[in-house]
Amino acid sequence: MKRHSQPAHAGPSQRQLRAGELMRHALVDILREEDINDDALKGVSVTVTEVRMSPDLRHATVFIEPLGGEHAADVVAGLNRHAKFLRGRLGHAIDMKFTPDLKFIHDETFDTASHMNRLFEDPRVAQDLQPQPPSDSWKDED
Repeated sequence: MKRHSQPAHAGPSQRQLRAGELMRHALVDILREEDINDDALKGVSVTVTEVRMSPDLRHATVFIEPLGGEHAADVVAGLNRHAKFLRGRLGHAIDMKFTPDLKFIHDETFDTASHMNRLFEDPRVAQDLQPQPPSDSWKDED
């Protein structure tokens, strides 16, 4: 049995969270400064929303959202094509024992939040969210 195993339900460790934030900030700087020659990435601003690190810190899943959310699949594919180049730049920008492999994924949370807002604006849902006057039906009458 492993000495330092985590239960399956445990979330990321402090170490993974710190490394993920370090990576996110470094990737933002790299993507802002570097000019990557790819048609899918020309003129596209990308938001790096989160970086999730594997427990051994050798793999990083980078969640991104293109500005406006347009052509997300093309932008993700372009970033994944240039993942090795970005990893090389990242190795110079961060102070870690290993530079993790990068995998870019489109962040769906913006779409989910937009969908939830549309649901809350629906008149049928809005009527359920209005405060109801207190009812006195619980009182005993003599």
